[in-house]
Amino acid sequence: MSLGWKLFISYLVVIVVGAVVIGVSTLSIGPVTFAQHLEEMRGMMRPMMSGSMAQLEQALTDNFRQSVNSTLLVSILAALGAAGIVSAYVTRRIARPIRQTVRVSERIANGHYEERLAAYSNDELGDLTRSFNRMAAALAETEAVRQQLIADISHELKTPLAGIQAYMEGLQDGIMQPQPETYQQVQREAARLQRLVRDLQELSRAESDQIELELATCGASELISTATDWIRPQFEDSDVELRLDLPQQAVTVLADPDRVRQVLLNLLGNALQYTPSGGQVTVGWRLAGTDLRFSVQDSGIGLATSDLERIFQRFYRVDKSRARASGGSGIGLTISQAIIRAHNGRLWAESAGPGQGSTFYFTLPRAD
Repeated sequence: MSLGWKLFISYLVVIVVGAVVIGVSTLSIGPVTFAQHLEEMRGMMRPMMSGSMAQLEQALTDNFRQSVNSTLLVSILAALGAAGIVSAYVTRRIARPIRQTVRVSERIANGHYEERLAAYSNDELGDLTRSFNRMAAALAETEAVRQQLIADISHELKTPLAGIQAYMEGLQDGIMQPQPETYQQVQREAARLQRLVRDLQELSRAESDQIELELATCGASELISTATDWIRPQFEDSDVELRLDLPQQAVTVLADPDRVRQVLLNLLGNALQYTPSGGQVTVGWRLAGTDLRFSVQDSGIGLATSDLERIFQRFYRVDKSRARASGGSGIGLTISQAIIRAHNGRLWAESAGPGQGSTFYFTLPRAD
């Protein structure tokens, strides 16, 4: 039952209770008070028997009015008391979850994100309670992600900085000779830092929906061919087969070609990274209603159900040792998802489980 109906019924209950109390009071008190007034009238009528009839009628009227007034006064007082009790009970039932919400919200505002409300009903107040609990859970998750983000960024910055510091200390102490190879190592670590900073800037724009797109009509097959031509040498070096599954039909999409190519290269790079030698990666597209669905399928290590839910989180890696060896920052999928979302598309992953490969899909709107 909704809260509105509960309030309406509570008002009716108060009215009914008041009416019942007035009726019962009148039926029980009225005869008694009227009998008392009749007894008084008998005493008054004896000396008045010799008087006029007008005086008798006036006396009867006055006593009847006093009887009714006394009965109504007692009935109204009783009805007010009963209605007050019912109203206080109803008000308490409504105000209790509101007061609890205020108390818990203050606790959450002070950093106690584990606080939750107890649901007492299935009406609007219950819906408010459940919505509040979902908000509190989201805040707790956001705080956990923030703390993890700080830890991840610190770790990502620490690794190249530690390498640069080690090389510089070696040069200062004379342990290392100032050879071109040494400076190249320092330059690599500095470039790694620059790449991380660029990725973080891109991530900031992505998560604030500030990605700028230069939309144009692009051929779906041409987008894939351009990306695969650029990355194919890396597949050949790793002995991983790169296959194209492109329909003969010429279909165009409305997209930013550079941004889409960035997404494809990221997905292809991840597929290569997690596919062992001798495996294969297949990239293609298919029609999906008014959209085109692109896919990158690999025969690599696969994804567990928990990984499918978390791989688009920043700095999350399925195989941390392999990913760190490649120098990836762990935010490529997060940025790719934001790019596809900016195109009004969707990016997601599917996998039958660990060791059974995985497939990444994303959609783009058709231009024709």
